[in-house]
Amino acid sequence: MEQRSIQSIEIGAQLLRALVDRGVPCSLGQLARDAGMSSARAHPYMVSFCKVGLTQQDPLTSRYELGPFALQMGLISFQLLDPVRIAVPEISTLSAALELTVALAVMGTHGPTVVYIQEAHYPVHMNMRKGAVMSLFNTATGRLFSAHLPGPEVERLMARERQDDGFVAGAFGERPDPATLTALLEEVRQQGLGRTIDTPTAGIHAMSAPVFDHTGTLVLAVTVIGPKGLFDPDWDGAVATPLRACAARISARLGHAPRR
Repeated sequence: MEQRSIQSIEIGAQLLRALVDRGVPCSLGQLARDAGMSSARAHPYMVSFCKVGLTQQDPLTSRYELGPFALQMGLISFQLLDPVRIAVPEISTLSAALELTVALAVMGTHGPTVVYIQEAHYPVHMNMRKGAVMSLFNTATGRLFSAHLPGPEVERLMARERQDDGFVAGAFGERPDPATLTALLEEVRQQGLGRTIDTPTAGIHAMSAPVFDHTGTLVLAVTVIGPKGLFDPDWDGAVATPLRACAARISARLGHAPRR
């Protein structure tokens, strides 16, 4: 049964959405055009929004921006957000659609650390378990984080990885030379994904996509793992495309706005 709604609130919300999308103080005309209505129709909504603190108007320029009540709501919303809790339903759907294992990882004190795994119906024979620390260079998850971390932090973690070969999953692989590492991480940034093919486990492919919060900070990696016979490793293939979309949806829930 369809729930009853208030149309005027939904119409007014289009103006608030236009203000958020622009991200800068806007004139009434700009907001009205973005919301697909006339300035005369938009004006009463903006007056009401100002009265309740959802927006405020600069007395000198007459431009509108978000008000104190809107900012308070945003802060409370961010305090309640739990990236992993938000991501779990999304990766469960992704795993079922791809019939592949999907994992979530965060940056821990020793490196990228797996915090949740949605297993496929068949086992994947590799060192992927909750709590596992992934190699910065030899795993898709690690490459993704390395591409978004400051250079000195990557060097520090790689030095620690060399000392903890038996502790870090995939750390036994070939050590990267500086030129190889630079080129590989640039490819990750350009493609928006970390990828490994037959590494660190022969016959296993993986792709990892970034989840960003409202500040643009990488907070999660969504990584798909599977055998090469069932895993399409193409940058725009059957795994990469839904994986990017999944990570983008989680990022949007965390308040991330992609650069225009």
